[in-house]
Amino acid sequence: MIITVTLNPALDKTVEIPHFSLDTVNRITAWRIDPGGKGLNVSKALAKLGGVSTAVGVLGGASGRRIADAIQELGVEGRFTFTEGETRTNIKAVDPENHTNTELNEPGLTVSSAVLDRMRADLVEMLCPGDLVVLAGSLPQGAPADTYGVWTAACRAAGARVFLDADGEALAHGLAAKPYLVKPNDHELSCLVGRTLTTADELLAAARELIAGGVERVVVSMGRDGALFVSADSAYRAEGISVPVGSTVGAGDSMVAALVFAAEQGMSEADTIRLAIAASAANVMCSGSQAAERSAVDALLPRVLFRRIDTGIH
Repeated sequence: MIITVTLNPALDKTVEIPHFSLDTVNRITAWRIDPGGKGLNVSKALAKLGGVSTAVGVLGGASGRRIADAIQELGVEGRFTFTEGETRTNIKAVDPENHTNTELNEPGLTVSSAVLDRMRADLVEMLCPGDLVVLAGSLPQGAPADTYGVWTAACRAAGARVFLDADGEALAHGLAAKPYLVKPNDHELSCLVGRTLTTADELLAAARELIAGGVERVVVSMGRDGALFVSADSAYRAEGISVPVGSTVGAGDSMVAALVFAAEQGMSEADTIRLAIAASAANVMCSGSQAAERSAVDALLPRVLFRRIDTGIH
């Protein structure tokens, strides 16, 4: 079973504004609303890939109910905890003329420790050895900084493998509990290790530091420059795929979805890399935070190029 956890979900409102400018009136030419938050985006992408997941999260108010209904309509089982307040709405402003994406994210709900503790206990009750848990995204207001560390430890104790996609303190605390896989981007990894990482070699060295600390797999996303896939006994560099940009929102989440789907299916390392890169690129071609169709992902698979660090291109 795959379970995704989103502790700070959002309604993602994506608007197209040609020639977006500051300090003036901007005209919206198109818009869409999607259920968002990193874990929910992973569940959406998993459904398109052909995977099945249960989405766990905390919601509030009319926005929260709208998210729960939308997730159900997408064919994803939701086990949501409702609390006081209103789930945030995030604005994604896409300028198709200047090729920019600007995000305006609200802080979200304030969630008590009691609610989080109850959610964690409910999650652990759901788990069986071998299950896969995705902990992804920012923490809600009121959540302790070590939340992902505590949740990772609890899931591991139940026999589950944890895929962690977070940044800042949330990532640092989560790493202390040794998740199975983490997927920082190049900026997040730089912040984590406390030094600027500008080359693939520097990113690889930092990823290997995380492996030495007890993480089994590290995937470093580098935007249009592709990604690094690192484990204790292998390291691969995958090239990025040039595609028309609809929205960059959710590209990393689609990569996580591909990684967890590949793990569930027992796919080879090579096929995992191909699927992860293709899924991320296919998502970039979509508008808003919707997930790409499996057919779009499959069409990009032959274009994925990667190499083991000390060998040639495959």
